[in-house]
Amino acid sequence: MKIKLLPGKAIVIGKVLVLADIHIGFEESAIQGGMYIPKLLRDVIRDVKSIAMHENAKTLIINGDLKHSFTPLKREFFEVGTFLREVKEVVDEVILVKGNHDTGIEWIKDRFNVDIMESIEIGNWTIVHGHKEIEGNKFIIGHEHPAIRLRDEVGAIVKVPVFLRGEDIIVLPAFSPWAYGNDLTLNGPISPILRGKDISNLEVLVTTGDELLNFGRFSQLIEAMKRL
Repeated sequence: MKIKLLPGKAIVIGKVLVLADIHIGFEESAIQGGMYIPKLLRDVIRDVKSIAMHENAKTLIINGDLKHSFTPLKREFFEVGTFLREVKEVVDEVILVKGNHDTGIEWIKDRFNVDIMESIEIGNWTIVHGHKEIEGNKFIIGHEHPAIRLRDEVGAIVKVPVFLRGEDIIVLPAFSPWAYGNDLTLNGPISPILRGKDISNLEVLVTTGDELLNFGRFSQLIEAMKRL
């Protein structure tokens, strides 16, 4: 079954759109912690709907962490509802593969007719969030928020989200614009599923929003960065 990686930080399998780590309510959690950042929910909704319509997707699978806060926030309930109500205008079905941040999310099952699962099989791939061990052979995971830092010839540094792709694993970048990412060139993997893999052989694909740039295998990228 062909899997298409999209510059918009999502993948398409047939008529199924898969993305991960939206973290709705992150801004509200930041406010609770005394920090203000602008709300980007409308941008997230626009981007999901645009990708779904462009790819003619019929099903949206959110691979974990639809919401952000571990404790209930009133504003977060409203924003999750707004998101689901609007994306269901362009897809026939929404499935949530439960992530570690999706505590207390069961209310969306009846309110918005959203199926909530621990994992789901498509072809020979298991779609699972990735925050805990699970049996299987080929995985599509989120949770990791993979990113790398790029430095230009004058020393400017920017962190960019990436896909990681191998024969038996695909790691999705976080869809949230506020999920800055785990820089795997500096830190080890967070996901226990990814920790069990040899990441040196995984392809690194940088998403710019408009295109995907193949940076080769992770080991090659590390060697190239050492020469800068």
